[in-house]
Amino acid sequence: MPSAAGVTTLSTPLDPSKPTIAKQLKSAGYRTGVFGKMHLNQPGRPGLMGFDVCMTEDIINGEWRKLTPKRPVPEDIRTKPQWRPFRDPARIWLNAEKLPFPRYEADMRSASTVQHACDYMEQNKDNPFALWVSFQEPHSPYDFPIEDAAHFDPSRFVAPRIGPEDAWHIPIIFRDLSPAERQGIAAAYYTSVRYLDRNIGRVLAKLRQLNLEEDTLVVYLADHGYCLGQHGRFEKHCGYDPAMHVPLIIRYPGRVRQGVVNDMTEHIDVAPTILDLLGVDPMPVLHGRSLRPYLEAKKITGRDHIFSQYLENEEVFLRTDRWKYTYCSGRRKRTDGYLIDNPTPGRYQRLYDLKADPGEFTDLAPRNPKVVTQLQDLILKRYRATHPDAASEPSTSTREEAMEFYIRPRRVNSGQPAKSSAPSDAPRKPRSCIFRATAC
Repeated sequence: MPSAAGVTTLSTPLDPSKPTIAKQLKSAGYRTGVFGKMHLNQPGRPGLMGFDVCMTEDIINGEWRKLTPKRPVPEDIRTKPQWRPFRDPARIWLNAEKLPFPRYEADMRSASTVQHACDYMEQNKDNPFALWVSFQEPHSPYDFPIEDAAHFDPSRFVAPRIGPEDAWHIPIIFRDLSPAERQGIAAAYYTSVRYLDRNIGRVLAKLRQLNLEEDTLVVYLADHGYCLGQHGRFEKHCGYDPAMHVPLIIRYPGRVRQGVVNDMTEHIDVAPTILDLLGVDPMPVLHGRSLRPYLEAKKITGRDHIFSQYLENEEVFLRTDRWKYTYCSGRRKRTDGYLIDNPTPGRYQRLYDLKADPGEFTDLAPRNPKVVTQLQDLILKRYRATHPDAASEPSTSTREEAMEFYIRPRRVNSGQPAKSSAPSDAPRKPRSCIFRATAC
């Protein structure tokens, strides 16, 4: 969990002593590499977080700018300006005009990321490797090359409904967006997704070309969802379903069945699943659970709820199949740029019936105190089982005070080393390619 990892705000770097899945795979004999966005908040270097090759965004971006020539763009082609979030109006930095990045496809940053990933697979094709390929797209500013400028007509997109109950908490920066600008932003986002899809296809094609496709576990996921106008928002710093819902696709020929799982999962389930499928020792800290039984069509009791938090706003979320509960201390002035009229509105909670109200508009908390209490207890149960400061929880606090003790952002500096490596006579290891589709 983030609180145990010590990363509870966007700017906090992960302590290099913490256990990571890369360290665990490296100790089991895998060669490890990462190319692209990782948001480690520290310069990439060999060995960082267990990566033998660590070309994170700082290195990728610097090399790309230095080595990739910028071909001139014809004057009749409009391109987007420099990305200046929160300094320019939202319609500009969210690309409401659906303008392409001022580069042709072969010269884009993600083209460089793809090439590095393909070279890495070529160089390691005879050895077990674990590879992360992480793209900036479709994160704002929704980059896509000049060749894609004509795809997706903004008028085809419907701007989501904004209810009167949304008004007080819509970030100020989004309030002056017109309906047409909201449509344009959505079109730009989907154009960027289309570009991302092609790049992932190129990496998978290289895997196939090297005859590694049948011996590789591929995991595709994103680190967060995204609101595209829902509740007046164009970001992910909230607990609405569009911001919390992420793709998770796993492929392992001969080992993973084809099908769709509709049960709820959490990001903390991904590492245990990968290590379990590859026969590698589990992490020394195990907050998640392996999804392997789903992948092998075996019986498994699914999660009855999922837990999420956004500690920059001292906010926590609990979702069951029916209910979504949000609690916020309302006392922290957020520093992420998404201020509302009253930056510190005081405590508030919301309860939505997702069966009757999937859009999450009608607050039912006042009418369902027993449900609120049950969901608060689940939140506290999770914190007490995983938070490093659980032993210091005030003993006389109310549920609200107890939750506020845990949702204060703080950094934890202690770490644990990874566990022992796999035996030297272990059978040949499959490869593990892990793709992250978006970034923080």
